Amino acid sequence: MSPGYTFQSFNFRNRQGARPFYDLICNISAEEYGHIELVAATINTMLTGTSLDDAKNARLAQQFIAGGKGAMPQNSNGNPWNGDYVTSTGDLVEDLVHNFFLETGARNNKLKVHQMTEHPAARALTGYLLVRGGVHQVAYARAVENLTGANLMKLFPSPRIPTDKIPECQPHLKRGEHLKLYRFSPNDYREIVAAFNGPHPETGEPLQVVDEAPEGALAHDLPEQTDVFAPDYAPEEISEIADKLRKAAGLPDEPLGEVASEPNRFKKAVDKVTP
Repeated sequence: MSPGYTFQSFNFRNRQGARPFYDLICNISAEEYGHIELVAATINTMLTGTSLDDAKNARLAQQFIAGGKGAMPQNSNGNPWNGDYVTSTGDLVEDLVHNFFLETGARNNKLKVHQMTEHPAARALTGYLLVRGGVHQVAYARAVENLTGANLMKLFPSPRIPTDKIPECQPHLKRGEHLKLYRFSPNDYREIVAAFNGPHPETGEPLQVVDEAPEGALAHDLPEQTDVFAPDYAPEEISEIADKLRKAAGLPDEPLGEVASEPNRFKKAVDKVTP
């Protein structure tokens, strides 16, 4: 979805004149890139601690052979992402309608993934994405209605997913995440309030634009997986080389800033979520 929305934003004509809709597509695109990172983090969590023996009976072994037990830009059949995933017609109504049905199908598929797995990390991911994908679905439906008068809100719930009965969805619903469209820029996308408004089609609660991005967190510092050379068969050697290079550059002993949480925190999390 994010590549399609991104190219729609790149190719958008009359941006100033149709500003609320341009802002909406750009802003949702920004959130979707965060969702890609979440999916990658989930896959990395699930593959951490597995062995090459596990790959023998795996449906897809590419993550072990060429991916360092990490996420790869492929679909469930192992086919790589490509330009056919992008729909950007230039016709705003067509693109908005396409985006609505794209989000509808995506939520349907997420529910199926949720039902197909018992892994807590995967279920936590799909529970969150079912809620946030629902926001994007509502946003595009409301945009079509505001632009054309066609009331796609009457199609809800579509698909008929009882998110209030899914345990992994409930914490996000209680926080009102099904109503909020976050603005992923301190200065841009200010006009989405003109396109994202009115009542939620299922609950009747007012839709909200939040003028800031949601609170984030550091990524887990993934432990090394030496059997697939990630990041090496002897990661301590890389650490020694990195320390020498940092000292030669006059950097302090401790790394500047934080790019990941402490490794031990991740190992404790893996113990809890890995069957």
